Amino acid sequence: MVGAACALYAARAGLDVILVDRGPVAGGTTGAGEGNLLVSDKEPGPELHLALLSARLWSELAQELGAAVEYEPKGGLVVAPTPDGLTALARLAAGQRAAGVRTVPVDASELHALEPHLAPGLAGGVLYPQDAQVMPTLAAAHLARASGARLETGRTVTRVLRGADGAVRGVRTDRGDLLAPAVVNAAGTWGGEVAALAGVPLPVLPRRGFVLVTEPLPRRIRHKVYAADYVADVADDSAALATSPVVEGTAAGPVLIGASRERVGFDRSFSLPVVRALAAGATRLFPFLDDVRVMRTYLGFRPYLPDHLPALGPDPRVPGLFHACGHEGAGIGLATGSGQLIAQALTGGTPELDLTPFRPDRFAEEATA
Repeated sequence: MVGAACALYAARAGLDVILVDRGPVAGGTTGAGEGNLLVSDKEPGPELHLALLSARLWSELAQELGAAVEYEPKGGLVVAPTPDGLTALARLAAGQRAAGVRTVPVDASELHALEPHLAPGLAGGVLYPQDAQVMPTLAAAHLARASGARLETGRTVTRVLRGADGAVRGVRTDRGDLLAPAVVNAAGTWGGEVAALAGVPLPVLPRRGFVLVTEPLPRRIRHKVYAADYVADVADDSAALATSPVVEGTAAGPVLIGASRERVGFDRSFSLPVVRALAAGATRLFPFLDDVRVMRTYLGFRPYLPDHLPALGPDPRVPGLFHACGHEGAGIGLATGSGQLIAQALTGGTPELDLTPFRPDRFAEEATA
């Protein structure tokens, strides 16, 4: 998704673009995503600014692609089971509101007007009208098509070509060289491997997550609904398993249930304990799901960087190399803003957000400190 967005905005900035993927469109992490476009789960800071920019750009793209990519501006509802949890959520929402996020406090008595099938006894919540959703595989395909970029799928990059001066000259692939004065590394969870092909380290690690898909249902869940502890799980540095209930309906009818996070490398093994934990968390939020069948599960690998910020922008170690990877579980939502910023950097303009917090070489500086 991020690569497709970079291609779209670079092409609209007047550049000739080749989009290279060793698999099919959305054959990696994008195809294993839920399609979330969220501001609600971002703490105040650089990622939230990127999320707000991306939300605006997604809204603009929805004017031309909305129905085709199943864009739904349905909003997010974050709920707190306890009064202490609600106090912490209100504190987070206040900081987000100061950064430009629209937030609506929701009393316990008002929750069921928003979500009639929610479990009783919750302390309250916050409504985030800017949260939205797309169908990620459709969105990636349509962004790539709208870019007009030359699409090279099933083609593996084996080396980033560099001249005698160290600057990028293109890439070598298993089907020949592709020459260009700039290369954008938008390889997601495999971004560290692509960076290594250019001779620079980038510590992207996979963080595995499962999603449950139910049988098709009439629309009973109106928003993306999740428990307040999900935000803490996203920001957690632990490699251990963390699960928190995230539940949402889709335009096609099935309910999607997440979210789990664990660092187990690229282990694609099915984990019954994780799936059970996700199902239990979902039924705590929506008891009617007890009687609903799960039709399938799938997993993906979020591209994790140690400080939970993506690598975004030019790499000062290699002239002509740009990075747009490491977005963890937010790559679908942050794709548009990332693509716009990359296009602005590629064309010599001033990116509309400060890219300093996203510098690709920031980890090398820490390692030598």
